[in-house]
Amino acid sequence: MGLELTGAQALVRVLLGEAVRHVYGIVGGKLSPLLHAISEHSELRFIGTRHEGAGPMMAAANFAGTGQLAVAIAEMGPGGLNMVSGLGVAFNNNLPLLAITTNQHRAAAYPHSGMFMDLDTVAVSRPVVKWNAVVHDARRIPEIARRAIREALNGRPGPVHLDIPQDVLGQVCRFPIDEFDLAPQRYRPIGRVRPDARAVRDAAKLLTQARRPLIVAGGGVVASEAAEQVRELAHRLDCPVIPTQMALGVVPSDSAHFIGHGGLIAGAPVKEAFAEADVILGVGCRWSSWMWDEQGPFARRSHQTIAINIDPSALGHPAVHQVAMQADAGAALDDLLAATAEDWQSCVDSGWRLRLKASRERYEEGIAASAAAPAPASQHAMHPAALAREIARALPRDALAVYDGGHTTFWSNDLIPVHAVRTRFHEPGMSHLGFGLPYALALKAVRPGQPVVLITGDGSFGFTLNELDTARRYGLAVLTIVHNNEAWGIIRAGQKNALGFELGTSLEGTDYAAIARGFGCHGERVDAPEQVGPAIGRALASGLPAVLDCRTHFVPHPAMPMFASMNRYGFAAPDASLPKPHH
Repeated sequence: MGLELTGAQALVRVLLGEAVRHVYGIVGGKLSPLLHAISEHSELRFIGTRHEGAGPMMAAANFAGTGQLAVAIAEMGPGGLNMVSGLGVAFNNNLPLLAITTNQHRAAAYPHSGMFMDLDTVAVSRPVVKWNAVVHDARRIPEIARRAIREALNGRPGPVHLDIPQDVLGQVCRFPIDEFDLAPQRYRPIGRVRPDARAVRDAAKLLTQARRPLIVAGGGVVASEAAEQVRELAHRLDCPVIPTQMALGVVPSDSAHFIGHGGLIAGAPVKEAFAEADVILGVGCRWSSWMWDEQGPFARRSHQTIAINIDPSALGHPAVHQVAMQADAGAALDDLLAATAEDWQSCVDSGWRLRLKASRERYEEGIAASAAAPAPASQHAMHPAALAREIARALPRDALAVYDGGHTTFWSNDLIPVHAVRTRFHEPGMSHLGFGLPYALALKAVRPGQPVVLITGDGSFGFTLNELDTARRYGLAVLTIVHNNEAWGIIRAGQKNALGFELGTSLEGTDYAAIARGFGCHGERVDAPEQVGPAIGRALASGLPAVLDCRTHFVPHPAMPMFASMNRYGFAAPDASLPKPHH
């Protein structure tokens, strides 16, 4: 007795047991056994992209938007090569997915014999996945697929990769009758990792004695679904909160505790908060260079820092700590809340949060003034702040927004309100231009009842605009709003300001609205702020994927000097007198 299945059918049965519902990628001849197995199950939705790099980007967005694992597939050889760029997006942002490639049959692969499209895809993808393997025998597919999923989801999450030769996908094997009844909790841990009790006591003592505590919330808070615990602790401490780019919405942008999100791109109030804080609680964040200046992480050695992270390698580097907890963010916050009971005597400076909130309000007034300033008479284009302001006014409250591009995203980050987690999406880890359209399409696939908007620069959009075809074919009505300044704007400014030259920065003459219409999508050109709202209304009402080509002129964002200071780290002479917290 037993089940006779191909290797591909066995793989799909494991995926269904993990509640995988979406597969992204490009069809290929040697993938046929897997594509056939997918087609046998209506629960699985396959979305065919126009470039293999988009597959992992979409699978990463699938998890970022829902917390559910997805699969990306690619053909052998160039398919695997193309996939690597998207795997980098997932890897550098700690977003799990399962990538599947195929290869030459076993008689001609590992080592490869010189056939066309030969590639050691495992070696190529190894730097941008947590774990990968070649499957040499279909009988091992359930075991190896489960291990891959275990590696993807446990500890620091991330992408994993299996390379399965064509003949292994098609190999027919007999499996035990109950092989695919095995629940995930039987082969991987499901519960949350709690912190060491002594570390909790030490952290609670620091927090209850703090005069100017500061909470920095990262993507680990979102993955752990611990936003409510952050808000409760911030209320108890009466302190400001800075969400990283991976944690937008942990505190809403209209919260009394919000002073900016994303680190240095939120401008001076964030720098002030770090300069004056005496105790910093960093929970679920990696202290990436979005919170550095020329001296390194804003969390200095002079601070008393509490670090919470599921990944032990993120504790103590690059920011050192007073107390460290290797733990799930939500579990650690639960224990901290229990240890800082409601009746504890607060030592917090009563004006601490209010001063920083006032600083944030002054910063926002400056941004608003930029948005209201008239455009130069010589330019038939908008100030980028004016465009971002009009987008914010017109977006439905339940809209999901993806921010793609370098400098362009800074304006959106400031002016578009955030109400909840998993509604605004950056890609800070790899900062891969062009991730936005695949990301937005996946969000629309998994959350079809909500408007999804991509806000991108013209340079970024050019990397993946071919996926407008995917949008139209699968009815994924994403609205793309292009900040079109007809240039690699920040690169041009850097070339001119630093060395007085310009080379290769012009992107003039492209009509993105016409390109959209050529793909069968809705497309309009927008030249003035008063046109933005009505154009967004028409685009959303069209029921089609849509592109608004919005003409802007380049204006440096106020946070650019801070951004430049981060890039000087390692070039500046060490400063023996680092800023100390004010007592």
